[in-house]
Amino acid sequence: MKTKTKKTPRTKKAGAKTKKEFNGKTRGMVYLYTGTGAGKTTNALGIAMRCVGHEQKVVVIQFLKWWKKTGEYKIRDRLKPYYEIYQFGRRGWIGFKNLDERDKKLAQKGFEFAKKVVKEKKPHVLILDEINVALHRKLLNKKEVVEFLTSLPPTTDAVLTGRYAPEELWDIADFVNVIVDNKHPKEMVAKKGIQF
Repeated sequence: MKTKTKKTPRTKKAGAKTKKEFNGKTRGMVYLYTGTGAGKTTNALGIAMRCVGHEQKVVVIQFLKWWKKTGEYKIRDRLKPYYEIYQFGRRGWIGFKNLDERDKKLAQKGFEFAKKVVKEKKPHVLILDEINVALHRKLLNKKEVVEFLTSLPPTTDAVLTGRYAPEELWDIADFVNVIVDNKHPKEMVAKKGIQF
């Protein structure tokens, strides 16, 4: 049974900017995964797996997440030195409507850490998991995030995930993929190795 989906902000067949065109500066590519369907983080982790296979450095920074029993967190030691993951979320699921100053401080801490990671660790890929939601809920400043992404070194590509990606991210992203939920079981499915 098909479900109705919300309209996406817009569809773009070609990005407004490219790796060599943004404000006349070369920068890393920005990949945006958004939409209400499941699989945005999974897409990003697929990119991470490919990078590790090529012995390239990947750093995953998760906003609003804290649970350490997910596959992507449990694998971290086995994938060293090419894969690192860090979480900046308050313990327990509190819902978007209950976010407060503590969540804002954690998100800002995660963003500052992302800037430090790019300078010091120089990853091939930086995954900012759920940053779209952090921006949507005003836990981070859009202008600051856009400035950071548009000044990435050409050797670092960024992958952004989360529903409700703001228009500003659509504008600077080189690739935009909208994950749409067309069908799912009535009961919630949480299978180890697939959903977590």
